Amino acid sequence: MSGTPGTKPPGAGTSLFEHALRLHGATPDAALPRNGEPYPDDAYRRGRPAAEHPCHRDRIGAEVAAVLDEHFADPGTDPGVLFGRFQDIHVPIHPNPRMAGAAARGGDRAREAGRRLVVHGTDRDDVAVGLALLAEVCTEDDIPLLRTIGLLSCSFGALAAHALERLPGGAGPLLWLADRVAGWGRVYVVESLCRLADAHPDVRPWLLRTAVDGDFLNGCFAGTVAETVDLRRALAGTAADPGIVDHAGELLHVLTGCQGMGITLADLPHAEDVLAAYLGHLGRLGPSPRRYRAVAHLALGLGEGGDVGSIGPARRWWTFRDGCRALLDREEWCATAREALAAGDEDMARLAERSAGDLCSRAFGDARPSPRHG
Repeated sequence: MSGTPGTKPPGAGTSLFEHALRLHGATPDAALPRNGEPYPDDAYRRGRPAAEHPCHRDRIGAEVAAVLDEHFADPGTDPGVLFGRFQDIHVPIHPNPRMAGAAARGGDRAREAGRRLVVHGTDRDDVAVGLALLAEVCTEDDIPLLRTIGLLSCSFGALAAHALERLPGGAGPLLWLADRVAGWGRVYVVESLCRLADAHPDVRPWLLRTAVDGDFLNGCFAGTVAETVDLRRALAGTAADPGIVDHAGELLHVLTGCQGMGITLADLPHAEDVLAAYLGHLGRLGPSPRRYRAVAHLALGLGEGGDVGSIGPARRWWTFRDGCRALLDREEWCATAREALAAGDEDMARLAERSAGDLCSRAFGDARPSPRHG
């Protein structure tokens, strides 16, 4: 099915690019609410059957590439005819060699078509094809476009990150996007940043202080981040930045429960040195609610009830588990936890409810979360 050249496909309204711009205007410094969902094309897509997934992996993207090659073969054809052409075709949302090949063959026409589809596409398949084209042939002029559509990160984060990663000036825009995506989108962007750690002076500090945000999917990249920034070296010495120390604790906690997703604590080189350095810094810095929670979660992850697939034999970590427990038993740490709980800290309330055995008993004792947390 093809639309009238230069128009949007029938049955469509707001473009996804306009949708991303509008939501971003309401939350300019954070991820879009619900990752931008629902999309404007949701009802439209529910009314049609899903395209059949190719039976063989090497055929993924082949049908899209055939449509693109046909289009590029006629230099007089307007890019607008591509709107709606992909409705009955499986369109991958990750970089794809067949679609990349079609983009390379299309050259300047691929760039023109990519821009048209991304900016004016009202169906996510059209936008994904446009992004796949730009991922191969974009220029720095496309950075604002790529950043904006990348905010709809669960659908377009992989291709947007791939496109920005390929650009000479793409590291800075990737950092901008990293602060405004969540879930799978954050996975794609952080993985790209790890590959560009030396391409921009702000990338490595961001990875050291900000990469993990508490989402379960952090397990896909936490180990790669730890290796990329050389966490052991970052924590070496006696004066590591408090922000690096705090983020390191959260990163280590992720590594205790990410088997099947990425590098685990058991696989992390020099993991014992990293843990020892982390605990040493905490003894110097003293408690905060964030540190108390991180140490409690880490102690649980390193114990006998931890994820064996991520930590291996628990006895390997007994020294560090006991070091965590010793911190949690200090009076100033307990007082910090109690004060946070009394102040309505929801994360501390959840920890009080879930902590196993006597791990946090000295801090919480008979304290219970306020009724609004129950």
